[in-house]
Amino acid sequence: MRVLRCADTGLLVEVADLTEVIALRAALAAHPVPGVTDVVPAARTVLLRVEPGTNTDAVAAAVTALPLGGAGREADGGTVTIPVTYDGEDLADVAALTGLTAAEVVKAHTAATWTVAFCGFAPGFGYMVGDDPRLHVPRRPEARTRVPAGAVALAGEFAGVYPRSSPGGWQLIGRTDVRVWDLDRDPPGLLRPGVRVRFTEAA
Repeated sequence: MRVLRCADTGLLVEVADLTEVIALRAALAAHPVPGVTDVVPAARTVLLRVEPGTNTDAVAAAVTALPLGGAGREADGGTVTIPVTYDGEDLADVAALTGLTAAEVVKAHTAATWTVAFCGFAPGFGYMVGDDPRLHVPRRPEARTRVPAGAVALAGEFAGVYPRSSPGGWQLIGRTDVRVWDLDRDPPGLLRPGVRVRFTEAA
């Protein structure tokens, strides 16, 4: 773990991998560090925003002393259920890549427990990690110029739900009517770091 200063009111914590990101975010939620006002996880870093005037050396020391034990993969943000119609354009390709049938891909996707590790790409886009490595697939060779809002997709070790129409290179396996980003909701993002997600097959 390495802690770097980030402007006047921030610290950037570099860790070894995504597992440590999740563990550190969970540890900060369980043991809040005085002066830290916001925690922003990413794939290999955690950005800490601190109150102006805070002793950042003390914050850095407290962060590096946090226990990062086995609770790293435990979600503390509640559970969200997302019904999915599994008719994505890439479902057959994902089946071929994984060696599963399309029905087995759906079964694996709905059986897995997913946790939002971090957000990015677009407002409301949560990068979810699951517990079934069979669903790790590469991005498409060529990105699409338009992926519809609500598309459910896989890429690498992640699952995601597109919050709005946008370009994208993930493998599309289905679609949902759930709005993962809604400015009329507080908070607007449904898929926040630490939220656990269960996908179900829509009736």
